[in-house]
Amino acid sequence: MPMRIVAGVRQPCLELRPTSEIMNLEFPSPSSTPIKALHYKNDSLELKVLGNKFVNQGILFTGNQSMEEREESFKISDSMEVHCGFYGDDSIFRIEKEDRAYLDNCKAVVSTCNFGGGDDLYQPINMTLASLAKVCYVAFWDKITVEAQSLKGRVQDERKKIGHWRIIVVNNLPFSDQRLNGKIPKMLGHRLFPNARYSIWVDSKSQFRRDPMGVFEAMLWRTNSTFAISQHGARDCVYKEGEAIVKKHKATPEEVSIQLSQYRNEGFPEKARFNGHKALAEASVIIREHTTLTNLFMCVWFNEVTRFTARDQLSFPYVLLRLNFTNINMFPVCTRKAFVNSMGHVRKTKPIDVDTAA
Repeated sequence: MPMRIVAGVRQPCLELRPTSEIMNLEFPSPSSTPIKALHYKNDSLELKVLGNKFVNQGILFTGNQSMEEREESFKISDSMEVHCGFYGDDSIFRIEKEDRAYLDNCKAVVSTCNFGGGDDLYQPINMTLASLAKVCYVAFWDKITVEAQSLKGRVQDERKKIGHWRIIVVNNLPFSDQRLNGKIPKMLGHRLFPNARYSIWVDSKSQFRRDPMGVFEAMLWRTNSTFAISQHGARDCVYKEGEAIVKKHKATPEEVSIQLSQYRNEGFPEKARFNGHKALAEASVIIREHTTLTNLFMCVWFNEVTRFTARDQLSFPYVLLRLNFTNINMFPVCTRKAFVNSMGHVRKTKPIDVDTAA
């Protein structure tokens, strides 16, 4: 367990309950929320023909949210309707019926994804048998990843599992940018697991190494939170983060400029703060209860990512402050490192060939 110094005292970065107590943990009553009903826009968009090509599949999936609809999504009320992916075409981000039935039965989940064959699959470790009976482990793959992993001998068994991971193969991904496709299971888990109460997201470059029930207790229940995410380790300013992203060639100067100009014009501060801490986050691990408020947060965050850049750390603090989301645990980097072993990306992901993606 990684350690840190607090007020001159050496402490573990993550304090879990003893194993004997974790084995007996049960899910508590649902948390209260100011949103009584959250609905997702799901209209049928007509396919618009541009020459001989259909409109971009990403638009068919997201619903092409207007700026007026974007503004309304930040106004919390008893009943809300928002864009949240899966807009109208059931053939996009297609999951087989048997796999959907599996997802429907998950009450709590640890999930990851690997689209484009960029990473290997790392088995979770240090969980109790009791947690394995309560929590699903799900990895979303595309055909490219299935082929890449099979070459390394990682093939699904008769239960469609590789080790603890249940593999869900997705067809017809909506975006040519694999980073955006990866945001769907990362941010829209409440839509993929409609009956789940809790989830932990882990980026594919990481190995999850703690008991999930123990993590829910430590990061959510013990702190009276419904959402937990790591603080950013290097910076506290979204505009400086934008400069770093451009410098590292992780997004183009033009798209970062459009996004940050929008935020600056709306008066978003240089160094946004949340509960006395920096609001800039590192989102490789996300722990949350699926309440209507956290679901709204993820929908709005996803809409910002698909509207602007795939670098979700740029939009996180903006969405956090716009929604005035309070029941959130922003834990230090040290704690994140206690959750996962960071393996790094293995290879560059392959982009989608839109003519053969289906």
